Amino acid sequence: MKTENSSPTEIERRSMEIIEAELGPTPELSAPERAVLKRVVHTTADLDYRRNLKFSDDAVELGLEALRAGAVIVTDTNMALAGISKPTLKALRCEAVCYMAAPEAAERAEMNGTTRASAAMDMAAETYENRNVIFAVGNAPTALLRLCELAENGGISPALVIGAPVGFVNVERSKERLTRSGLPYIAAMGRKGGSAVAAAVCNALLYMLYRRE
Repeated sequence: MKTENSSPTEIERRSMEIIEAELGPTPELSAPERAVLKRVVHTTADLDYRRNLKFSDDAVELGLEALRAGAVIVTDTNMALAGISKPTLKALRCEAVCYMAAPEAAERAEMNGTTRASAAMDMAAETYENRNVIFAVGNAPTALLRLCELAENGGISPALVIGAPVGFVNVERSKERLTRSGLPYIAAMGRKGGSAVAAAVCNALLYMLYRRE
């Protein structure tokens, strides 16, 4: 039996048609915000993000501006890093990095009594203090809480923070703090999220600027 929509391009096109139909109207979202939402739904097959995905004012535009200028995307997991489109990053002269597996992150965490995710954010903040940076957090709420703390103390001023940690402990608190931090954000509120969601938001922004076929 022949399978319909068998090529990746056809599958994605048909998936987006279904998502477009099932989402229904989203008058509260701009067209670019809806594009981000659709990419997250495409990745997760979860229409709950229709309610859960929140944007600060001009968040998408600020993210696009950063990517146009060759931003560095810092992720909290290598899984999120792996999910970000490398050809698109290269085409836009951007890069993505993750410090979670760095030996220094483990050493700092042990020395300071913090999590490795928190230590990794410290390393990124020091490395890219004066650079054009987007932070994409898809796993560790302690990473997101540390970013908020650094921002409140004047230690970082990122172009955008994608807040999508997943789980039951400190997750909702970290996202609520992000929304009060004054940082530009795209956040998956509640318990849902994950590295795939963080990567999907990054890819949605990247694809708005450069879409490979």
